[in-house]
Amino acid sequence: MKDFLLRKVRLSYYFIFFYFFYFIVAAIFPEVELDRPLLTLFSINSFLYGFYISPILSSQRNRVDDLHKAIRAEANALFAMVLKSKKLPKKLHHEFQGMVTDYVYAILKQKPASNGEVEYEKIIGRLVNYGGKEQDLMGDILKDVVANQGKRSNIHLLIQNKVYRSEWIVMLFLFMVTISFVLFIDAQGQLYFELIIPMLCTGLTMLIVILIKMNRLTHKKAKQIWLPYETLLKSKFYKIDD
Repeated sequence: MKDFLLRKVRLSYYFIFFYFFYFIVAAIFPEVELDRPLLTLFSINSFLYGFYISPILSSQRNRVDDLHKAIRAEANALFAMVLKSKKLPKKLHHEFQGMVTDYVYAILKQKPASNGEVEYEKIIGRLVNYGGKEQDLMGDILKDVVANQGKRSNIHLLIQNKVYRSEWIVMLFLFMVTISFVLFIDAQGQLYFELIIPMLCTGLTMLIVILIKMNRLTHKKAKQIWLPYETLLKSKFYKIDD
């Protein structure tokens, strides 16, 4: 259920839900007039929340950008391997392309880079153990396959570069304190402030939601990192761009 909400529910729907949620909560919460010490505490906590979450969110955005580049680089490498294998006899070429196809399918099945490990080892094993007439070309392709291991390792490291549990604890603590202060603000019966308070709470919450989706690679931008693999399969290794 959690994965479904992260993958399928759009951010705009989250915004609408949280806005009405906080609008109801703000109406229920008792209003407190914040004196100078409380305002100082609120300001410090708000600053710390923004100061802490901003670099982490930026880091996850950079991680997604780096994954875009790394996955495209591997897709290009796979495309080049299959293209080079066309110089092999037809049967051997189809066998090699089939193994690469199985490897890409394995990655896309659950979308961690480690999913294709078994399939990639089969490709290496087939190339290493080949003893036919096309041994020189197969050896050349093997060099490309081995060189691609560096790209695979880079992708794996980027996927594993998630937000640490300790960072989540600190962020959520600062987030809850900030939200509580905002909800306790006395709107003094003014409609404008009564509308602004839930909007501010929603904005603070959306930062957390966006970070979660970036961290789990379910954000719209993050889901696009797999497109080069998908295009390779759809085009049967004729192109990597739609």
